[in-house]
Amino acid sequence: MRRAATATGLAVLAVLLMTSPASAHNYLVSSTPAEGEVLTELPAEFSVTTNEALLDLGGSGSGFGLEIRDAAGLYYGDGCVSVEGATMSAAAKLGDPGEYTLVYQLVSADGHTVSDSFAFEWAPEGDFERSEGSTAAGDCNGLYVRGDGAERPAEAASIDLSTVLWIGGAIAAVGVAVLVTLLVLRPKKH
Repeated sequence: MRRAATATGLAVLAVLLMTSPASAHNYLVSSTPAEGEVLTELPAEFSVTTNEALLDLGGSGSGFGLEIRDAAGLYYGDGCVSVEGATMSAAAKLGDPGEYTLVYQLVSADGHTVSDSFAFEWAPEGDFERSEGSTAAGDCNGLYVRGDGAERPAEAASIDLSTVLWIGGAIAAVGVAVLVTLLVLRPKKH
């Protein structure tokens, strides 16, 4: 009876250890603009850089987004996002001076989406090329731009990596639990 309880305990522990979800999502290490920054010149692009490479399965850019909105809720930019290594970026476009919000969503190295937003101020010095805002977020005309600049239609991934890993881990954990139980409960030869 004691051996059966030990085997059951080990099996449960193996399942719990093997199927626990990953908790190490990518996190923001830098951005252009930075949170709370006052921009006096328009950068070439807005970007978000994380601590690890981003997961762009199939190079489709599915699950990635970088939006710029002004205080009136107007969107700026065409919605095209470039993903390269640990950085995603979009062409920088802004309207009148004032407060703006950068909103981003990305796919972390562990397969989970990470999103956040922060405010920055646009206070240009001298002349600047003002962009028109839109009441709708940009959709990149149904295209995305890869890090190498090539374009192709955006396609949704049919299954995400975290689901595959979770299912594979669960199957492996059950296999380990069965093996441990069989080894502990097998009859001893004398």
